[in-house]
Amino acid sequence: MYLCSMLPTSRKELKHLGIDRLDIILFSGDAYVDHPSFGAAIIGRILQAEGYLVAIVPQPNWRDDLRDFKKLGEPRLFFGVTSGNMDSMVNHYTAAKRLRSNDAYTADSRSDMRPDYAVTVYTHILKKLYPNTPVVLGGIEASLRRLTHYDYWSDTLTPSVLVASGADYLVYGMGERAVVELARKISSGATQEEIRLTPQIAYLAKSVREIPDCGSSNGQAWLQLPSHKACKTNKRVFAEHFRVFEEQANAPSPPVLVEPLDKAEGPAVVVNPLFPLMTQAQLDSIYDLPFTYKAHPRYKGKRIPALEMIRFSICLHRGCFGGCSFCTIAAHQGRQITWRSQASVLKETAALSALEEWKGHITDLGGPTANMYAMQGKDLNLCRVCTRTSCLFPRICKNLDTSHKPLLELYKTVRESAGVKKVTIGSGIRYDLFLDAHGFLNKEGEQYFRELLRYHVSGRLKVAPEHTEDHVLNHMHKPSFALYRTLRRAFLKEVKKEGYRWQLIPYFISSHPGCTRQDMYSLAKKFKKDGIWVEQVQDFTPTPMTKSSVMFYTGLVPETGKRVFAEQNLQKKALQKESFFLK
Repeated sequence: MYLCSMLPTSRKELKHLGIDRLDIILFSGDAYVDHPSFGAAIIGRILQAEGYLVAIVPQPNWRDDLRDFKKLGEPRLFFGVTSGNMDSMVNHYTAAKRLRSNDAYTADSRSDMRPDYAVTVYTHILKKLYPNTPVVLGGIEASLRRLTHYDYWSDTLTPSVLVASGADYLVYGMGERAVVELARKISSGATQEEIRLTPQIAYLAKSVREIPDCGSSNGQAWLQLPSHKACKTNKRVFAEHFRVFEEQANAPSPPVLVEPLDKAEGPAVVVNPLFPLMTQAQLDSIYDLPFTYKAHPRYKGKRIPALEMIRFSICLHRGCFGGCSFCTIAAHQGRQITWRSQASVLKETAALSALEEWKGHITDLGGPTANMYAMQGKDLNLCRVCTRTSCLFPRICKNLDTSHKPLLELYKTVRESAGVKKVTIGSGIRYDLFLDAHGFLNKEGEQYFRELLRYHVSGRLKVAPEHTEDHVLNHMHKPSFALYRTLRRAFLKEVKKEGYRWQLIPYFISSHPGCTRQDMYSLAKKFKKDGIWVEQVQDFTPTPMTKSSVMFYTGLVPETGKRVFAEQNLQKKALQKESFFLK
């Protein structure tokens, strides 16, 4: 039965389905889990729904005779390549650059089932075996390496992954519409110029003259970024490169971005603007696809930790307007929020409740930030001309509608659905959406906080103030620690009033740009004085295409060009983290 309910992964399954040749073959660094939280599963299902014959090769062996890359043959249209739900280097290494001993996206947590820089390794193999078949990159690793970026693990400024891998196209962000458009154009025999006009893709042009309509009066508007060589030669140029990129990423009508590798007339990486924000109907249609919420039977008897964590969770929306310096969400999913309808969420709730393993507990109703559901500007015309990278920092935008009413109604409807016994919120919340230093912003915010504690917390409310020192928080683009104190007072008051035995668990980051060892001592001192228990301090990891990683590498703040301290010595980074626990 599973041979028809899931995408095929083997020649045997293709034979059972009567498929001689596939249209598209996806290679993923993750195990194959048919759940909408797994990118390869979503892309596979979307393409299948469009009528294409699709298969997935999960975690191919790149060390042997490459039989995994050959077993399904050559597709009619293209190969799709992703490292999986995580950048393979973040997946493999800690902030101290030590190898991790497990991998949550692999059966039985094996840590050796994908290579470092997975999309590059997979693409090199495919291009060697099938030089005439296009390779399309996608997912987190490719998306956040689409332009020049700092690679922490090699400690180098690295060109676009298109250069390193030799891939033909790169789909960045949430790429359902872009990959479908690529499939349609390639299938119809479109010219290279026509394919390169596809929104939300990047490609490597031999020169600027190859950019479609480049320079013509009716052509696409485009903006030239500093070259990779210029960025590599001068850190200040790279900081400015990122500032312009981030500004344009939030522009109402962004141009085509062109990044030369060296000279202006030579090879260049071209990044087309995003598709328009998804409509609610478009987002609903993705989650209406026939996911089984199971791992492929090839993993029978094996445990995939990531599936266990998210199997009974429901994603409500995409995007985040928080603008935290260390976060990749806005660079990948966008700053604007698009959210699902209540009907779509209830349909998925019913699908989960029909599963044999269902025990009545939804482990998350969330998204990148749990309580941004249905939030947007009051006047969208103002949003269309706004280039702020955050709607919350340095202060909350007056045009932002922070009403929690739609979310409260959704929570109530879901928890009252048939078969639902409990709904917990596993995604992080932004308490600056319902609190300021003086208390709750409005009655709805207060109601949200009370209902969150009453119905949706399983003993612990986890929040992320990230630090106590305001100068560090400013570099993180996070609110003052005074706001956490306001939250804690409200939490303790509610716990005492209702007789809950809940705990408030704060999370922090050490060694972020701007943070010194003395700052970590100050953090520890404040918590010792207040008797607050901290469960986790995370050592900062510079990840590609974040403002924090740019500050770490350059020692400069991109917006101002001012210098900022960034601890780069691994031993001293570790000491910052240990400083807290030595209190």
